[in-house]
Amino acid sequence: MHTRSTPQLRVARPSLDLDAATSFYTTGLGLDVLGTFADHAGFDGVLLGHAEWPYHLELTRRCDGPATPRCTDEDLLVFYLPDRAEWEAAVQRLHALGARSVPPSNPYWSAHGLTFRDPDGHRLVLQHGAWP
Repeated sequence: MHTRSTPQLRVARPSLDLDAATSFYTTGLGLDVLGTFADHAGFDGVLLGHAEWPYHLELTRRCDGPATPRCTDEDLLVFYLPDRAEWEAAVQRLHALGARSVPPSNPYWSAHGLTFRDPDGHRLVLQHGAWP
C-alpha cells in the first residue's frame, strides 16, 4: 500500500525590512517564528506560520543588497478566518500596528473582508468566512 504524505506549501517573498515585515505577520496575524537563517547562500530570512500547519511564509533579504519587491494589486495572501471574533481581533491588531485597509482591485474581496498592505507593499486579505 502506498502512503501519501501531506504536501507542504511555502510562500517566499523578498523583504526590504525583515523586522517590520516579521512584526506585521507575528503581531498583526499571530503567526509564530518557526525559524530564522543568516547569510544562507547570501540570504537572511525568517519562516513564519504555526508548527502544525502545512504551510508557512518565508521572508528573505539579500545580504549584498535588497531585492526590490515587485507587487501587483492581485498578488495576494488570503487568510480565511471564519470566527468573527478572531477576524475582528486580527483586524484590530493590524490597525494597532498602523496598517490601514486599502481598496482591493477585485471587488470580490471587499464583500466579506479587508485588504491590507504589508511593510513591503504586498497585499494581504483577511476574509471573514470559511474556505468554500
